[in-house]
Amino acid sequence: MEKVKEARKVTFIGLAVNILLTSGKFVAGAVGNSSAMIADAVHSLSDSVTDIIVLAFVSVSGRKYDKRHPYGHGKFETFASLLVAMALAAVGIGLLIDGTDRIVHVLKGGELEAPRMIALWAALISIAVKEVLYRYTVAIGRRISSSVVIANAWHHRSDAFSSVATAIGIGGAIFLGDSWRVLDPVVCVIVSLFIVKVAVDIALPVIRELLETSLPQHIEDEIVEVIMSDPSVMNVHKLRTRKVGDSYAIDLHIVLSRNISFVEAHDIATRTEQRLYERYGNNTYITLHMEPSRE
Repeated sequence: MEKVKEARKVTFIGLAVNILLTSGKFVAGAVGNSSAMIADAVHSLSDSVTDIIVLAFVSVSGRKYDKRHPYGHGKFETFASLLVAMALAAVGIGLLIDGTDRIVHVLKGGELEAPRMIALWAALISIAVKEVLYRYTVAIGRRISSSVVIANAWHHRSDAFSSVATAIGIGGAIFLGDSWRVLDPVVCVIVSLFIVKVAVDIALPVIRELLETSLPQHIEDEIVEVIMSDPSVMNVHKLRTRKVGDSYAIDLHIVLSRNISFVEAHDIATRTEQRLYERYGNNTYITLHMEPSRE
């Protein structure tokens, strides 16, 4: 429950900041005659939508297991991370298309309207605020081991990078003259590609988890090492692993001496489970089968 409270708190803060920034950017874009700032405002609006998605799914993922969800509700958080990645990709592609259209417009002999200083100030303020929000959110996400909060933090940083592009474009148009106004869409295209890359980096591990991909090999090797540290365990096989939210699910068989009693075998299994809980947390899902040795 503490994890859910922390996730909700940091997301509520992000939502409030995004609403204020979105409103300010729209006003600055309209008053400052800056289409780039309007586009940046749309990006901030997408952050607000993402915050709402995170709030909805984090609350569900924090529930305990029930009859219909015996492994808990961690997959809801995973699915939310995928939605965040999709939102990031959509924003990146949208900015890419918008920037490309404006570059083509200039290449065809068109002109871009000169922005005003209010738009530049709005972009600079946005950079500072969103970078601070990113650092705060990602620190909380790592502390509570929440993939969706970390993904949302990157959405905040993508907005900061978008504002960097906007500031460079607006600044270039204001201080370097009419011929440099194309800087705005050029930098916008560069940053949009970065945003799409971040979306892909978030989406790939999430998709692997949703497709029930095994844990990385080094973690499976570590699991075997933890189990074999008990001298009573003769062998480990049929190891199957997967990730459920921020928890691990471990299914395995251990081979024990056929000459020990049922009580001794049970005690060994209990010790094995306890070692795994100590290493990977009490929320680990463990299914352990005991087999007698052939000798």
